Amino acid sequence: MFRKDLLEMLRSAPRSVADIAAQFELEPRDVEDDLRHLLKSVRHTGYRVTITPARCRHCGFIFNANKLHKPGKCPLCRETWISPPLIHIEATAHP
Repeated sequence: MFRKDLLEMLRSAPRSVADIAAQFELEPRDVEDDLRHLLKSVRHTGYRVTITPARCRHCGFIFNANKLHKPGKCPLCRETWISPPLIHIEATAHP
């Protein structure tokens, strides 16, 4: 049931792992495994996954889109002012 709720939540608006965890009153690390599984399985259905990667708000460094959690520090400037990655799922248009 949790993954179905997660799918609907991510279809409504882009969210971070921390936002999802807060919504379901869970720890972010507990959400990440279910989220990875959901993202794998939706790619084979009528949905498209968009991940906006984490970005350093100090120097603009863009992290790898495979990371779903917010990194601790920027590898370039070592600042901690980082925007978290956002995950969004949208239905693909059928011809």
